[in-house]
Amino acid sequence: MINPRIIDYIFSSASIQRWNDYPRMVELVELDKQAHKFIIAYFIAKLEKDINFTHLIEAGIFEFLRRVVVTDIRPDVFRKALQKKSREINAWVISKLAPSIKDIDNGTFLQKFEEYLNNPEIYKKERFILKAASYLATKWEFSIVYQTSQFLNDIEDVKKSVDEEIEDYYELIGVRKIALNKKLGKIIDLSGRLRFQKRWAQTPRIPETSVLGHMLTVAIFGYFFSLEVNACDKRLQNNFFTALFHDLPEALTRDIITPVKYCVDELSEIIAEYEIEKIQESILPNIPEILHEEFSYILGLYDGIKEEFTNKIKNNGKIEVVEDISKYNIDKYDAIDGFALKQCDKLSAFVEASLSISHGIKSKELINGKKEILKGLKTVQGIDFKAIASQIDYEFGTTGQTQARMDFD
Repeated sequence: MINPRIIDYIFSSASIQRWNDYPRMVELVELDKQAHKFIIAYFIAKLEKDINFTHLIEAGIFEFLRRVVVTDIRPDVFRKALQKKSREINAWVISKLAPSIKDIDNGTFLQKFEEYLNNPEIYKKERFILKAASYLATKWEFSIVYQTSQFLNDIEDVKKSVDEEIEDYYELIGVRKIALNKKLGKIIDLSGRLRFQKRWAQTPRIPETSVLGHMLTVAIFGYFFSLEVNACDKRLQNNFFTALFHDLPEALTRDIITPVKYCVDELSEIIAEYEIEKIQESILPNIPEILHEEFSYILGLYDGIKEEFTNKIKNNGKIEVVEDISKYNIDKYDAIDGFALKQCDKLSAFVEASLSISHGIKSKELINGKKEILKGLKTVQGIDFKAIASQIDYEFGTTGQTQARMDFD
């Protein structure tokens, strides 16, 4: 499904500093920006017509991976370089990533990646939406940077440039709604604030990852899982976006670690009830009404409960929980692989702990947490998540890390 090398690339973005030539009151990293970008792109795309959401997801992942490789080039310089040397730059990106992705989906993922980089005429609508979403995520970050940079003599020029760029995307309904700071803008702001909530908050960890960044890593794992089980388009899309939004309520409740949730009988149920209440009060009213039903479904709201990690389908408009989701691998069933996404969630947490331990941060919370997570990993639809974690443990663990990085380089 996925290998340690590509996981290393994905999580390296949590260490890539953004706006690092400006003073910042908070740390801004590439993984969080990419997660925010995907969330914004979802809402923009849902308000447009004839958007292929599989293409949107793939294009976003391709651009994310390319950005991780060329991280040392400033975005404005990178855009200029692409205008004159796109073929050479893209060939170099592929050469760096190919060993990590050549086996994913029997080579089809790499083939699509190469075609996307070399043919700017494909996925045109989806590219434009992602470009707009990237701009809005950057603008949101700049509003933070601006607060601490007003003494710099060029900051007003940067602000003017950022403010003027929005005109390039006004043809998109969602961009206009966000720019006018209407209801949808509140959701974009709420999701962006998840970058300030750190995972494993009670223990030091390197690299630190936020709740926002974690949501994207789970979504990408969900995408690769969907490829491996040959999920239909709608199922793949649902898996990605269910994972991408699975911790959105934590913007209202804060991240509550698992041991705390279950330390007192019925505390987890109380927290779940409060999450539903806050979603209905502070999230859904700010979502365009035409998206309420779909967004509630991917958040896991149905029959007065919230269960994002159960296998679900829609049968004649009614939500049903099913055991074997593979029987419903047709777009009309609107399937969600909840069981598998839970494993992707755990796998992401396992990687977070393993990477930190490999960097020498070995708190008892991380070591014990990693052991407990490993116990809970299972095989779902033929995908052995425990085996994937064991391979990660070998490559990124205290004994395998040096050799793994030598091989990687």
